[in-house]
Amino acid sequence: MGNMSLGALYSSSNNISGRIPQLPRNIGTLGISRNSLSGPLPSDFGAPNLVTISLFSNYITGQIPLSVCELSLYSLDLANNLLEGELPQCFSTKFLGFLLLSNNKFSGKFPPFLENCTMLSFFDLARNRFSGTLPMWIGNLGELQFLRLSNNMFHGHIPNTITSLRKLYHLNLAANGISGSIPHHLSNLIAMTTPYVEVPGTVVAGFQDIVGDMPVIFKRRELKYKGVGVLEISSIDFSCNRLTGKIPEEITTLGGLINLNLSWNQLNGGLPNKVGGMQALESLDFSNNDILGGIPSSWSNLTYLSILDLSYNHPAGIIPSGGQLDTLYTENPSIYNGNIGLCGPILHKSCSVNNNASHPDHQQRSQKVSESTLFFYFGLGSGFVAGLWVVFCALLFKKAWRIAYFRFFDKVYDKAYVFIVVTWGRLARKR
Repeated sequence: MGNMSLGALYSSSNNISGRIPQLPRNIGTLGISRNSLSGPLPSDFGAPNLVTISLFSNYITGQIPLSVCELSLYSLDLANNLLEGELPQCFSTKFLGFLLLSNNKFSGKFPPFLENCTMLSFFDLARNRFSGTLPMWIGNLGELQFLRLSNNMFHGHIPNTITSLRKLYHLNLAANGISGSIPHHLSNLIAMTTPYVEVPGTVVAGFQDIVGDMPVIFKRRELKYKGVGVLEISSIDFSCNRLTGKIPEEITTLGGLINLNLSWNQLNGGLPNKVGGMQALESLDFSNNDILGGIPSSWSNLTYLSILDLSYNHPAGIIPSGGQLDTLYTENPSIYNGNIGLCGPILHKSCSVNNNASHPDHQQRSQKVSESTLFFYFGLGSGFVAGLWVVFCALLFKKAWRIAYFRFFDKVYDKAYVFIVVTWGRLARKR
């Protein structure tokens, strides 16, 4: 094959096995995905004109060789293989548009060479072993449309600069160790404010057949979309992290969002009032947080909503009736599990005037009262123990005080004994 004159090679889903063969020197596109290729990547590709490598869903092992740094790649898709190690730091082509490395065993920090890859549009590191923090310069990757870093070991805060990614349609940071609050100014994510519209003839649209299936956790299932078709599912997924603070109201300006998942965090505060205006929402999951307050009545306006989960939080008050909310509860009664403060006809639980559950902020006030009571009793107990210890130490180390104390105790004991005996005798004689 090395002596052939070939500009592009496409041979996907043909059960090809063995190692990657020597490539024609003038080849520009290599697409041998969904096969059974094994062994390492070539130490020297021997094809200086290579701009597209698509080898996803094989059994390729080892590390990415340094020879890849000699290429001016636009697309590199090595997802679903057995590759490992750190990414070559020399790999910093400014023309890179697609870097898809999910479902491997890669490790190391967030790739610093990407700071120079300002044309990057699709970036997927999901299900690897990357660690460290997310850099502030990630906001400079202004062409990003798809960013998936889920199921790694990233920690630290979400950089505020991430809201500068105006073309971003898909943001997934799920299943990491990310902490802190959700960034404000989410309204700057302009692409998420309206539904995705593919523009025919664009570079991204032209790579529909090169990019592999893009998985998305949507409606509690992993769905796979063909290539850039994944952008049709405008999505934010911050689930399974350690996020704290309130859900910013600005998130409701993202009217193009179809999927919003903030579950399994430590978020508190109330539910955003204007979620009802996010008419494109089909899946909304806020479960397993510490959210308080009532459910806004505008939520009944979510016409396309087919998945809702508010379970295991602390909301209180009446559940709005009508619209899609009634249908969702009928289909899945567990959506309000663990929320004892909720009431209403849909739960067959009355909301009386005196019922504390009818007050949205009742649990917050109760929590404050409980904390005050706890501090009071803790201080009382600590004071008692401290006082008792002072008396004990005084008796232990002061012999004169100890003698005086026991003499005083003996006198009190004798007087009490005589008083009881005399009183008992008088009562006996009266009988």
